[in-house]
Amino acid sequence: MALTVGQEVEVLVEKPASGGRMIARHDGEVLLVAGAIPGERVAAVVTRAEKRVAFADTARVLESSADRRTPAGDPLCGGCLYAHIDYRRQQALKAEIIRDAFTRIGRMPVESAIDVAPSPERGYRMRARFHVRDGRPGFYREGSRDLCDAALTGQVTEASLEAVEAAVAALAAQGITVLSVELSENIAADQRALHLDLREPKPSRDALGRTITAAGLTGLTARTMDNALHSAGDPIVSDPLRALTEGRAANGSLRRHPESFFQANRFLIGALTAAVMDSAQPGPILDLYAGVGLFAVALAACGRSDITAVEGDKVSGQDLLRNAAPFAGQLRVARASVEAFLARGVRAPANLIVDPPRTGISKEAGDAIVRSGAGRIIYVSCDAPTMARDARRLLDGGYRPVSLRGFDLFPNTPHVETLGVFERS
Repeated sequence: MALTVGQEVEVLVEKPASGGRMIARHDGEVLLVAGAIPGERVAAVVTRAEKRVAFADTARVLESSADRRTPAGDPLCGGCLYAHIDYRRQQALKAEIIRDAFTRIGRMPVESAIDVAPSPERGYRMRARFHVRDGRPGFYREGSRDLCDAALTGQVTEASLEAVEAAVAALAAQGITVLSVELSENIAADQRALHLDLREPKPSRDALGRTITAAGLTGLTARTMDNALHSAGDPIVSDPLRALTEGRAANGSLRRHPESFFQANRFLIGALTAAVMDSAQPGPILDLYAGVGLFAVALAACGRSDITAVEGDKVSGQDLLRNAAPFAGQLRVARASVEAFLARGVRAPANLIVDPPRTGISKEAGDAIVRSGAGRIIYVSCDAPTMARDARRLLDGGYRPVSLRGFDLFPNTPHVETLGVFERS
């Protein structure tokens, strides 16, 4: 009998699913349960029923896991779906998510253990997006547009929250409505910039300047509803390359605007960068989806040469050009989409680094990457299922897996960064 919305069922929770819910079954029907832990028996209330799967929330825990803990604040507030689970168990679940994705989607059984590097659970975020309602910034609750208190999640520092709140309040006092805020700060949290989406057109430079002073910012950018971009102060934060490479680079820094993509975890960014660097063999390096140059610039700063970095985003590309400038003899920048760059044809690099968006590598780009004949592909992914899909293409194209590991860039969430290395057979 098919499950129906509002029905309460008793189920044994089996294993994690990508996205934060846990897999259970009721009379053979798959049920994705929120708020549970594998091994628990729970009473769950069905919230949505589809043809092949139903969704449910945990109403009562009937047999509790030893790994259950009481979360601080609202467990459905953005970034807290795993907050009820002991942190060591979170690491194990994330390793299981990676393994399941590669086995089920990539059709590539993973026999060896998958290490997931841990992170402190509080104050880890250097980047965060806040939504603003009635002058109050916060995160969305999962699956809704209801605002919740970002402070209770512990993801950003108290000083960061105070800066965001001060900026919103300063603009409100000048009759300017903020719709959302993108926070960007450096590892040391002593530089902070914001990007604001505003309702009103053409904010005055004085208004933006007063906001910078009130919030203690290096600078800010603001986009109005007519898509015009405004800037004040120096809307840049930077980190020494020494910090980003775990001490390997002696000099230099990496700068970025708040609209540019950058890894968010201040505690693990160095370890991730070092792992990518260690994975690169001697020879030319092609860095696709290079962003502001985290990997390419770090490699150049540590003495590597014959590096090409490709980035199509306008803001990130501008930051990449600026960051690459001190290494002009070692690092070339191509401002183009990955697909357009690869369509020109590339000589087989010894190393090809990819760090694509959550959607993974497009089929067009994936086919071109295989045709490039790169000796080694170093794949950084924020989504295990799409990475597993792309890995299958690599395996079918003549590559073999060398290593697979995780980095817990977002503790208390189901998200895990995966680093996979593939070599041409």
